[in-house]
Amino acid sequence: MQRDDASDPRRARLNTSAEQRINPMSKKIGIIGVGMMGHGIARNIALAGWPLAYLDHPGNQPTDDLDSAGATRLGTLPDVVEQSDVVILVVTGSSQIEEIVLADDGFVDALRPGTIVVDCSTGIPAVTRRAAKRVEAAGGRFCDAAMTRTPKEAEEGRLNLLIGGGDETVAELTPLFELFSENRFHAGPVGAGQMLKLIHNFVSLGSAALIGEAAACAAENGISAEILVDCLRRGGGHGAALERVAPFLLEGETGQMRFTNANALKDVGYYSELAGATGTGRNIADGVLSAFGWLNDNGFGAAMVPEAAKAFRQKT
Repeated sequence: MQRDDASDPRRARLNTSAEQRINPMSKKIGIIGVGMMGHGIARNIALAGWPLAYLDHPGNQPTDDLDSAGATRLGTLPDVVEQSDVVILVVTGSSQIEEIVLADDGFVDALRPGTIVVDCSTGIPAVTRRAAKRVEAAGGRFCDAAMTRTPKEAEEGRLNLLIGGGDETVAELTPLFELFSENRFHAGPVGAGQMLKLIHNFVSLGSAALIGEAAACAAENGISAEILVDCLRRGGGHGAALERVAPFLLEGETGQMRFTNANALKDVGYYSELAGATGTGRNIADGVLSAFGWLNDNGFGAAMVPEAAKAFRQKT
């Protein structure tokens, strides 16, 4: 198929790394979950010339660009799985992984020997390990590669991947991962990537919630958002969380942090379970969990995390 994307700088950049190390036609990729994060992953894979099939699903972002880049739209999970060497799952969390991998819906039955399943969701490590055992029992391999950063970086091919899996499997997948990620952290065996993601999200989301609560207090006491943000930027409050919340404080825009309070509650809840099972302190986690619980209980679950700064101005 003739393509009109030859001038795309991402295509040129990607071709100079992964495609020099592995023939893209040697791996057929399937992706399940072409939402805000999965769309960028799929687009970068397709633009790099790798054979790509994706599941047609109501939760997908518009996929005309994927079709134009040569991707194949398929109607069922088994359709995607049975023709893929690597299946990437970009779904919300452990509940969806259980529905896809652990339920009797044909997913595992469609796996061919040696197929690698890559779980890019954010989930409970114990569920990840159970899914891995199910895939391995069917003759496949499993790797978790949880993501950080935002849909913008996903479209740019600049995600961070937090990876759990065997050394050989991760090495084999690295040329593929390089198509849509900038930084990769191999944390250990299967499940370790999910653990690192939960720890990361606790820090990231907890910091955003803290800033939102502080901003609400500042606004109620007559301190302008401009002064607050400038003060934090020039002091100990500076960091990625502030830069993701600042567009909402200053302009009323949610910016790059397209992450709902409902998802935040889920992730911090997963982290709290991990800390509880580990036996480490979780007093701060309990506070963050309570904050996101309040947001969800009071009608702000569908709102983006930066909007907590406005929600918290309601007297509790």
